[in-house]
Amino acid sequence: MNRIAESELIINDRGAIYHLNLRPEEIADTVITVGDPGRVHEISKYFDEIEIQQKHREFVSHTGRIGQKRLTVLSSGIGPDNIDIVINELDALVNIDFETREIKKNLKSINIIRVGTSGALQGDIPVDHFVASTHGLGVDNLLNFYRLEQNEEDKELIQSFITHTQIHNQIGQPYINRGSTSLIKHFVKDFHQGITVTCPGFYGPQGRVLRLGISNPNFVNSLTDFRFGSHRITNFEMETSAIYGLGKLLGHQCLAVNAIIANRVSKTFSKDAKATVEKLIQTFLQIFSDHI
Repeated sequence: MNRIAESELIINDRGAIYHLNLRPEEIADTVITVGDPGRVHEISKYFDEIEIQQKHREFVSHTGRIGQKRLTVLSSGIGPDNIDIVINELDALVNIDFETREIKKNLKSINIIRVGTSGALQGDIPVDHFVASTHGLGVDNLLNFYRLEQNEEDKELIQSFITHTQIHNQIGQPYINRGSTSLIKHFVKDFHQGITVTCPGFYGPQGRVLRLGISNPNFVNSLTDFRFGSHRITNFEMETSAIYGLGKLLGHQCLAVNAIIANRVSKTFSKDAKATVEKLIQTFLQIFSDHI
């Protein structure tokens, strides 16, 4: 095994990985990621016990138990670049020996589940509803820095997407990965399911116009209209494709569930987004307690 250099795997003085400030024993086998650091407490307040609380920059983490089940909730911050840090460092915590700086012989798979907010791209998915992502389709380029192999169906879907949206020459090569089938099967009742598109920004990349013109004014409509067999794009946000892509490469089980707080077709926004997110948290934790 090759030793990983100090410049590549940064471990701080307390033996924790640099950005997340966590030691291997401080995370559970199920990790919930949220964008907002303030949402960590909104989930951990339901824990029967909180064992560990850590914070470094935007990365806040609480590890505890609901009943006999241990779980970690961790804030990722916003965007694929932050997800690159979070997923790689979570994997390092379970699959790299911090003493020898070598990859372990027996690799471990954990559950990584995003609980977030999103905008719907279909008229029949109103605000205050929930979406579980069957796929994460990235127009953010993160996975193009890694050796990503896609199966034939996914290659065909991406080619159809490029042809339909004419997006390839503008932003680079989109990519797609599936969520965990073993996890998503528990998120059917009260959840819409479909493809989630991940964008590298909130305004121009998601078709919003304030003072700047955008290069593809028809982008949002083209996402709404896209079909590939039984697949359609249900929503978009800024994290899912990066979680699914890196999770697949590293062998973890990943899922994203989102509260819909905006609908870009009807131009509506939730009148009580906080209550909708709270309901999603409660629904998720009940499913976790019963099935995961």
